[in-house]
Amino acid sequence: MKNSYTFQKLNQQTVCYHLITQKDSIAPYNFSLALHTKEEPSQILQNRNSLKEKFPNMNFVVANQTHSSNIYIVTKKEEIGWQKVEDAIENCDALITNLSNVMLTILTADCVPILLLDPKQKVVSAIHAGWKGTKEEIVFKTVKKMQEEFNSNPNDIIAGVAPSIGKCCYEVDWNVAQHFENIENAYKEVDKKYMLDLPHINKTQLLKAGVKEENIELSNICTACNVEHYFSYRKENGCSGRFMSMIGLS
Repeated sequence: MKNSYTFQKLNQQTVCYHLITQKDSIAPYNFSLALHTKEEPSQILQNRNSLKEKFPNMNFVVANQTHSSNIYIVTKKEEIGWQKVEDAIENCDALITNLSNVMLTILTADCVPILLLDPKQKVVSAIHAGWKGTKEEIVFKTVKKMQEEFNSNPNDIIAGVAPSIGKCCYEVDWNVAQHFENIENAYKEVDKKYMLDLPHINKTQLLKAGVKEENIELSNICTACNVEHYFSYRKENGCSGRFMSMIGLS
């Protein structure tokens, strides 16, 4: 698909599809895929339907993300939250399934989207980790949930950490930074402000959960630095657009 990003490690796996969308200047609202940000729904659905044409057999699942550490296991092959925001899974920031033809999705504009695949047990997950979800160790908890529910071995899990705001641009105060002071290289102090490295922190949580370093791929793309391709809430002063990160078993 034009205007998209994929991970090399996940591309090598035949059991799943995955994709991270990018902006498209000729699409409505720059190809935003968010129904919850008050754009004209029919225009957003036009974008969603053009995306769905790339994966015609997939049932797309959308959650109402709330910066929680709540995890939802999708157990039915059905579309959820794709046509109407009211139908999205409530209060949830990580999705897991072992069903084929189900596409798990995450909407972001700076927060960290993480895609997981266990190719042996055939389980996938899509995770939304802003600083609050990262503080709650949502990535760590999701790997543990894959172990508990699907007998996944963390050594087998392949992880992709998608474009998000980087330490170059994510300035926070001590109220936020203090939650990560025990993690090496979590932030860099600059003039009593702290440049927080959320992708790195989530990588440390993946390692802590038992995922092998060689199975973790970071995009190393900052959304704020690459605002021509990705929506950035901070860089765009509260933009309403969102790009979508997705993964599903084929």
